[in-house]
Amino acid sequence: MGVNLRDLIPDKAKTTIEDLRALRGKIVVIDGYNALYQFLAAIRQPDGTPLMDTRGRITSHLSGLFYRTINIMEAGIKPVYVFDGKPPELKAEEIKRRKKIREDAAKKYEEALKKGDLEAARKYAMMSARLTDEMVADAKKLLEAMGIPYVQAPAEGEAQAAYITKKGDAWASASQDYDSLLFGSPRLIRNLTITGRRKLPGKDVYIEIKPEVIELLRLLEELKITREQLIDIAILVGTDYNPDGIKGIGVKKAYQLVRQYGSLEKIPKALLLDEDLERLLEIKKYFLSPPITVDYKIEWREPDPGKIREVLVEEHDFNPDRVNNAIERLRKAYREYIKGGQMGLDAWFKK
Repeated sequence: MGVNLRDLIPDKAKTTIEDLRALRGKIVVIDGYNALYQFLAAIRQPDGTPLMDTRGRITSHLSGLFYRTINIMEAGIKPVYVFDGKPPELKAEEIKRRKKIREDAAKKYEEALKKGDLEAARKYAMMSARLTDEMVADAKKLLEAMGIPYVQAPAEGEAQAAYITKKGDAWASASQDYDSLLFGSPRLIRNLTITGRRKLPGKDVYIEIKPEVIELLRLLEELKITREQLIDIAILVGTDYNPDGIKGIGVKKAYQLVRQYGSLEKIPKALLLDEDLERLLEIKKYFLSPPITVDYKIEWREPDPGKIREVLVEEHDFNPDRVNNAIERLRKAYREYIKGGQMGLDAWFKK
């Protein structure tokens, strides 16, 4: 879920991308778990049933990963995926909360189906989406076949993506969550993997979703705060490590408090409702110094059509003609935007 800072982001700190080709030549680190969950939630039948192979295994995540990654590459973007490792103990409460939400949604999904309420069924099916270790393993196998690099994080994928971006090995992190900014990513791209027409939940209305780039430095300058203070605001509102935040404090009030008192530590305890300050500071420390790996390699390779077909067609019953057509698109994008441009990361940023 991540922290919700949407109402805090001023317009001057973000840029809407009208055409993905505006990001041509950029290396972007994509939050793999975040993207796979989006595909699991969005790619479903009208009644909420996910795509499945003949053995009943869910394939929505593979479909989204394959075709969406190709779309991104055709725009000239060089994608890198990063995957979560072991979640920190700080996140235990949030993990339990999410599990409960999925279980409740699964029950409501069955009830909606019995009533014939397909709109509600689809909504609850999306909420009950669950990503298994097997699904993640299949996703990595597909990326390897496609020649797309991925990095395994020791803990939070967004923290690893932020590190790669801060180091200069990528131009931006991509995720729906704002946590990448808290971890220090210079740029965050939202909506990269879900662009296009989307139906509003519960309404017969469609909207056009476009990517947007949020620049951390400009955000901090506009708000007249530091990154540490941005983290303080997030903690007051609620993060994955303290989901409920401080009761009665929304994002605007949190901003006012941090601006008034300077830091989380200086806010009067009475306003924090006797919250365990030591634990809150532990969360702050985690955002500032998360576990990451410095031993990673980012290298794109020629797509392997045989291995792609093995994963999608032979193992999961994808339509062979559609897969073959997509493979040709992938190979063309690789030749045009990656093979001819394997000139070293520094050269990409000098463009």
